[in-house]
Amino acid sequence: MNYLCMMFLTCICMVSYAQKAVPLFTADLSNADYNKSVWSVDKDGVISASADESIWTTKQYENFVLTLDFKNDVCTNSGVIIYVSDKQDWIPNSMEIQIADDHCPKWTDWRSDWLCGAIFGHLGPSKTGVVKNPGEWNKMKITAKGKNVVVVLNGKKITDMDMNRWTSGTTNPDGSEIPSWLPKPFAELATKGYIGFQGKHGDATIWFRNIKIKELK
Repeated sequence: MNYLCMMFLTCICMVSYAQKAVPLFTADLSNADYNKSVWSVDKDGVISASADESIWTTKQYENFVLTLDFKNDVCTNSGVIIYVSDKQDWIPNSMEIQIADDHCPKWTDWRSDWLCGAIFGHLGPSKTGVVKNPGEWNKMKITAKGKNVVVVLNGKKITDMDMNRWTSGTTNPDGSEIPSWLPKPFAELATKGYIGFQGKHGDATIWFRNIKIKELK
C-alpha cells in the first residue's frame, strides 16, 4: 500500500471517529449527576424518575446532535434541557425542549410553545400531533450548533430556532409573552453547558432510553 492510500484511509478513519455517536450516560449512570433515590435504570437501559428532579451530565457540551427515545405517561410534562450553565438555578440559565403528552385533555388550552417538541416558552412546533399516544416510544433528535437549534420528532422536523432573534427576555419575536421565570434573552444565553432530563411531574411518569450524543466540530 503506497503512502497516499495510507493517508486517505487514515483520514477516513479520523472522520468516522469524529462523527460517531456515543451513549450520553454509562449503563450504570456512573457519569451522571442525579439523586439515586429518585432516578433508576432497569435491565433494558430505560431510565425513569419517581419525583420531579432532573438528571444531569457531568460534562458540558457545545455543538452536538442528541438523539433519544422517550415514552410518555398519560399527561406527561417533561423536557430535555440543554445549554445549562447553572444546574442549581437551571430554569433561567438553559433552554428546554419540551416533552409532553399533547393528547392529554387538560393540555387543550396550552400555548403552542408548551407542546411537545417546542422550545419551551419561546417557540412552538411547526407541526402538531406528531407525538405518539402514551405508552408508545417516540424518537427525538436535537441538533444544537451555536445559536441554531433544530428539533426532529418521529422523523419530522418541527422546530428550528435562531436564538439571535430572541433579543428580549419578556417578548418573543412573534409578540407572545415569555414566561416571567425565563427572563434571560436567548441571544445572550451561553451555547455550552450541561444536558439534563426532567423527571416525574405530578402523577405522570416519563421514560428515556437510547440516549446518544455526537459532538460536532
